[in-house]
Amino acid sequence: MGFFSDFKASLMKGDVLSLATAVVIGGAFGKIVSSAVDDVIMPIVGLITGGIDFTTKFITLDGNSYADLAAAQTAGAAVITYGNLVQATINFVIIALFVFVILRAAEKAKKKEEVVAAPAARVGPTQEELLIQIRDLLKK
Repeated sequence: MGFFSDFKASLMKGDVLSLATAVVIGGAFGKIVSSAVDDVIMPIVGLITGGIDFTTKFITLDGNSYADLAAAQTAGAAVITYGNLVQATINFVIIALFVFVILRAAEKAKKKEEVVAAPAARVGPTQEELLIQIRDLLKK
């Protein structure tokens, strides 16, 4: 019985619940970012690059020439699909930029909240000044 109560207490700690929440929200945010990249940004990149599909770019290791990647793979040729690396790199840069913009906006919003929430420092006499005033009054 002690093992299960300790296990339950461990699961109910804030760290584990916060981590679980972060994983769920991170997964949902990942879908939003993927959709933004695939549905909004990549069509614009495609326009800029003239519609080049990098995922179809490849080099054959056997020296033969093939019409496209599918034909090379059907023929059983050993290929290096360097286009996938290029596409993954482009996706990474775009996603990193997207996340950076979101985090920067969140930091600015947090700083604004901190400025508003910070109470004004009380301006008044220090303890020493008060004691001097009391001493002076007692002398009178």
